[in-house]
Amino acid sequence: MLRRHALALAIAIAAPVSVAHAQRPAAPQGPLITGFLCCNMYTYGSQMGDANYREEGTSLLPVGTPTQVTGYERHFIYLNVGGKTQRLKNDYSRDIAMTPFAYRYVVTEDPRVRIAAFEPRIRDAIGAAKITEGMTREQVTMAVGWPMTSENPRLEADVWRYWADSWSEYQVSFDKVGKVKAVTGTPAVLDRVLFVPAQ
Repeated sequence: MLRRHALALAIAIAAPVSVAHAQRPAAPQGPLITGFLCCNMYTYGSQMGDANYREEGTSLLPVGTPTQVTGYERHFIYLNVGGKTQRLKNDYSRDIAMTPFAYRYVVTEDPRVRIAAFEPRIRDAIGAAKITEGMTREQVTMAVGWPMTSENPRLEADVWRYWADSWSEYQVSFDKVGKVKAVTGTPAVLDRVLFVPAQ
């Protein structure tokens, strides 16, 4: 009798744990893409985010760096970027499934080939990870990364909202032909994101 009670107690204790485990969402899987980094991205050492904050303690991984997707977790993509392991977190673009999210950041054609054909001022701005007037949406993306979809649900919108850090918003306005006509923000933020050609 004592044995039966002990067995019943063990089953009762174990049952909620196994149910909880069964309800845990499986990690998404996706293609192990080999290609190039889409855009200038800032890393905290081994982790990046789709907000692409450029704040103290971050360093730049340049657009076009050879990159491979090595694995997936629930909101993370694991990457090898220029021989270094990185983890890219989808914080603010979660309406995008992880596979298309991966294809945003790891592109199969080297962006540096296209950048080489741009006019010098645009090339220099992208190289500095900054924005300048006259850039197309593609060129803005190469320079400062994709705009987060939680604040930019339509890529064809006339204004893209970005943040240099979690408190410092700036906005990129496009004209009717899809080129940058203005970048607005505080002077401190514009100093970090707006390209000024050397005189």
